[in-house]
Amino acid sequence: MYTSPGWFHRFVKEQASHKRLVVQPRMGFSDHAEMRRGLQAVKQLNAPTVGTITLDSFTRNGDFASAARAVAKGLPLNGYPIVSHTCEENQALIAGLRAPDFPVQVRHGSPLPVEVFKATIAAGIDAIEGGPISYCFPYGRIPLSSCLDAWRISNRLFAGAFDGQGHIESFGGCMMGQLCPPSILIAITIAEALFMIDNGIRSYSLSLAQGTHSTQDVAALLALRQLGRKYLGPEHQWHIVFYTFMGKFPQSYEGAVAIMEESARIAVQGGAERLIVKTVKEAHQIPTIEDNINALDCSSQASIAAYTDPLARPGVAAWMEQIREEADFLIDLLLNKAATLEKSMAGVFGQGYWDVPYCLHPDNKRMTTAQLDDQGFIYWGDTGCIPFPRHIKTNAVRKGMQLSSGRLLQMLSFNQQKYDSAAQPALTHI
Repeated sequence: MYTSPGWFHRFVKEQASHKRLVVQPRMGFSDHAEMRRGLQAVKQLNAPTVGTITLDSFTRNGDFASAARAVAKGLPLNGYPIVSHTCEENQALIAGLRAPDFPVQVRHGSPLPVEVFKATIAAGIDAIEGGPISYCFPYGRIPLSSCLDAWRISNRLFAGAFDGQGHIESFGGCMMGQLCPPSILIAITIAEALFMIDNGIRSYSLSLAQGTHSTQDVAALLALRQLGRKYLGPEHQWHIVFYTFMGKFPQSYEGAVAIMEESARIAVQGGAERLIVKTVKEAHQIPTIEDNINALDCSSQASIAAYTDPLARPGVAAWMEQIREEADFLIDLLLNKAATLEKSMAGVFGQGYWDVPYCLHPDNKRMTTAQLDDQGFIYWGDTGCIPFPRHIKTNAVRKGMQLSSGRLLQMLSFNQQKYDSAAQPALTHI
């Protein structure tokens, strides 16, 4: 058993008590020295930060042989191949950097993550992320049952290695990156947290991603907090992480900065304690260390003046109640579906009682849709087999215009066009 001092969650909550948003990059480099320089740069920033080691796509998909060949030949990858570096190299990566005021997390994206968890544990890193639904559905065709098996094993390994104090962040609130009604995102992230608890994890975080209207996003974060308290209990065990928009990113410098700053304000006003940032290069190339540092600084600065009463914003209270009621219904449906949580997860998706819009995974019924109105509020377009009561369905569903490929592209591009339309089109200074 390794010792986990519980730095990750404790640091985030301590900063929140001082009204300071923790900012975190999605940074990963295959070169060991560059990855360490990146962690050093993040640690030295004058803002509350968490270090990130984001893994490469070969490692995420279990192709460790290709990752190992790239390491042996010195070929660049789009992230850090933790399984293909030795345990000693991984330990040296964080030596002298990881500390109570600078915890480090591995971020990966693997639907079958057992070897990633083993390498993370061997490196002495006690914070990681993902989940059996959120890292299954968007990333391929691996059956949900296989992902549940792999994540059960992984969670138990992590719990055993760190005496339950290792921290796991659910990715459930970020499904598909965009065009998901907030209620299904909230239901999935809470379900993944319950899955972690069942498998021995006692420190975890809930997630939510920026959508297409700030009022709805703030309301969704507040609803997530309410339901977290209801289903998970004391908040000394968990916190909320918000993600800067994960869909089609603004192409202009000004548009990218604007959406980054807006995500920081939403995070603070919605009560999130941590923010995963993006950079101005997001639409164009893999960001450099400097790009990540600039993004962290920008987001941290934007958060400082954002601590205001969220319910003072017009529309937040009504949206919060609507989202909370939808998500609460979905979670209650899950918990009463079968004798065990895993069987319930398989069951609600198998019958279409939970259904993620536009997700093509075979275990997702694909009968639901989502729509944006002209302001960017997201509604269910069709709830498929989800058995919402009539009064919930009346508020939740907006049929909108007929869903064509052109309309879908328009919705996918909503934020890009919104933020770029008020910006200079040239990117010559990036």
